[in-house]
Parts: sequence; structure tokens; C-alpha cells
Amino acid sequence: MNLDQLVDDLCQMQEKKTVAVAEATNIETLKAIKEGVEQDLAKFKLFGDMGKIQEAAEMIDLNLQQERITLHHATSVENAVEKAVMSVSEERSDVLMKGDVATKIVLKAVLNKNSGLRNGRVLSHVALFEMPERQRMLFLTDAGMNIAPDLEEKAQIIQNAADVANRIGFTNPKVAPIAAVEIINPQMQASVDAAVLSQMQKRGQITGCTVDGPLGFDNAISPEAKEEKRIESEVAGQADILVCPYIEVGNTLYKSFTYFANAKVAGIISGAKAPIVLTSRADTADSKIYSLAFALTSS
Repeated sequence: MNLDQLVDDLCQMQEKKTVAVAEATNIETLKAIKEGVEQDLAKFKLFGDMGKIQEAAEMIDLNLQQERITLHHATSVENAVEKAVMSVSEERSDVLMKGDVATKIVLKAVLNKNSGLRNGRVLSHVALFEMPERQRMLFLTDAGMNIAPDLEEKAQIIQNAADVANRIGFTNPKVAPIAAVEIINPQMQASVDAAVLSQMQKRGQITGCTVDGPLGFDNAISPEAKEEKRIESEVAGQADILVCPYIEVGNTLYKSFTYFANAKVAGIISGAKAPIVLTSRADTADSKIYSLAFALTSS
């Protein structure tokens, strides 16, 4: 499987899912929607000031009078976000996508107790990478949401990622909570947490995956590093999901994969009732489409 295959699989689906786009008033967001429509990935509900949406759409020759696009006027940015979130919460849409709006406004609406998308878990970022020199795709979590997760939060972050992986076809993914070393050092909390998370999975507290750690980054993904260090593990050397101890680790790995390894990437927020696509202006057009396909496939 690769990211292009995710897109192709969506194209083959007869019943198209629906994306609710919060504040779809800027050109960059509408470019992604235009490509999504052209590739026949999904239906789109665009929430925002109708005049601004139409003005931006004209600049990129996006036809808003087509079956796969519907417009929903909103009186403010907050109103657009609330309406988009409600569309997903009431199951009239399958995926929430951020438009020209600050992430904190989207998350505030998502976490609203009365009308949001909370389901009791922490929200976490799940990234999926395709690298030219690597045959298998690789998940990374959490590179964008949780700053310094505690043990319980890490367990939920793993469960979020495992659920997503299973939904897109990675049966029982191998999960590596990474640390600086592959032995338990009481002075290194990441190594202690990794060992406990492994036991939690073995006792059924984390499901749908195999967890083993602590593992260093090298022996989590490299069979050669595993053999060299004589590590006995079901996960070492063939991890599908890397779990980072802190956001700095995740953020650095994420950017290293994209800048140094020329990786293609898709990213979503998991842990809510539906996947959330938080695209940014820095994302490439391909990355936005891959993230959309990732979200739709895992919804």
C-alpha cells in the first residue's frame, strides 16, 4: 500500500463520503477541494461567508454549481466552524476539514461538550509517511497535538493510531514507543513508560496492535540494528507505528522525514468521533490530498 493507492481506492468507491469544510473562504483550501472533486474523492460541504467563497472560487475556476459541492452560509468564522462541526457530529458529514481559520477555534468547537466531537479520548496527531528508500509505510504519533503526554495519554495516543491503522488495512500494526535506549532506565521516564505500555497491551488495555518497548529509533525500524544489538522483540526492526515521548521528538522526526528523506506525508487528528484534517498553508497540494484521502479512508 502507498498514499496514491489510498487516493485510488477512494476513486473506486461508489458511495462517496462527505467532508465538512470549516471556513472554506481562501484559495488554498478551495484548491484542495477542487482537486478532490476532480479526482472524485468525496462530496464537500463548504461553510463560510458565501460571497467570499464565491470570490475565491472564481480566482481558481472552481465551479461551485456542481453536484459534489454545496454551500452553507455562515455569519462569522466561529459560526462556520460550529456549523461544520455540527454537520459531522450529527453524522451528515464524515470528515471535518479546517479552512481559513485558526486551529484553536476549530479545536474549541470540536471539544464542546454539547455539540462537539468528543468521545472521551485525547486528540492526537497521526502522520503516515511514504519514503522512497523504504518499502513499508510508517506511522508517526504524536507530532502536533500533545506536548508532554503522561502514561495514560500515551496509551490513548497508541490506541488512536492503532485504530486508524487497522481501518486503512494495517492489521495488528507493530507499535514501538521510542526512547534514547532500548533498556529500562528509571531515570529516563520515556523508557519506563514504554515498558509499561507494552505490558498494558499484553493485558488487553490497548487493543488491535502489538506494542513493545522501549526501543531506540534505529532498532525500531532497522532489522540490521536489531540484529546488531541482539534484541528479541516482535516489533524491533519492523515497527509500523512510532510513538514519540514528547512533541519535540515527533516534530523533529516529522520534519526530518519530509526534508531529508523526501517523504510523502498525510496527517490527521484522531481521537474524536470523526477524523479531522488540519491542513496548513505550508502543506503541498499533494500532501493536502493525501491527508484528505487518509481521513476519508479511516472514517
